Amino acid sequence: MSSNFDHVRDLVYAQDRDRYLAALFAAETTRPGLLALYAFNAEISRVRDLVRDPLPGEVRLQWWRDFLQGTEHGVANANPVAAALADTVDRYQLPKAALVSMIDARVFDLYDDPMPSLNDLEGYCGETVSALIQLGAIVLNEGADPGTAEVAGHAGVAYGLCGLMRALPWHAARGQMFLPADLLVRHNVETQSVFKGETTPELVAALKELRSHVRHHLGRVRASVSDIPAKMAPAFLPLALVEPFLKKMEGLGHDPLKTPAELSQLRRQWALWRAARKSGVALAG
Repeated sequence: MSSNFDHVRDLVYAQDRDRYLAALFAAETTRPGLLALYAFNAEISRVRDLVRDPLPGEVRLQWWRDFLQGTEHGVANANPVAAALADTVDRYQLPKAALVSMIDARVFDLYDDPMPSLNDLEGYCGETVSALIQLGAIVLNEGADPGTAEVAGHAGVAYGLCGLMRALPWHAARGQMFLPADLLVRHNVETQSVFKGETTPELVAALKELRSHVRHHLGRVRASVSDIPAKMAPAFLPLALVEPFLKKMEGLGHDPLKTPAELSQLRRQWALWRAARKSGVALAG
């Protein structure tokens, strides 16, 4: 089984470096379970990038759904991520329904349907990112209820919205729109202009509003950060990167469709280390 956890560690290092670095601050005994969750998340979140059409993507997601729900897979446990996840679920009694909901939410990724509203977008972030944070907190609390559901909800929405704004150039290039329709209508943003890579004042205004929603949720996390026990803080640590990313988006000359908001690896590591040292997961800026 150790080889399975070695595999998920290497996968997360390659696919999700920020969460990998955050996991290094977890206790050695719970770190493998945390990384197993992150590897599972990496697998389901990149399905769109691995398939040309939605149907094969649906099949891949159904495989994970069936695995979690106990459908016979034959050699399914030969998949090291699945094996490590199964061990983690059993050891910490993780709610499988939350993991299945993560998969269900990822079906949206496979299609080019518009995101109907900000409420729907926040729900999507809640079922994907917030759920991952909460499940991570359960692992770090060794299977007991961590009492962090509400703060994890706000943390996941803040991190998820920030990530989707950062990914806007890639999504727009393939004709996919995560920016909610009601936000676009409110600011008179034309979807086709976004797909053409045209940064308009209307789009800039819409993204400014969306950043205000991110900061609202960050504020809710900051108000509760003292209630997060230190041993569960690693699940929330990636949130320390949100404010620096927002400031990058607001920098002079930043084009949201042509210049992805990036931070150097050293800057990311420093932000995570400083937040871990202070146990102020949302306070780094």
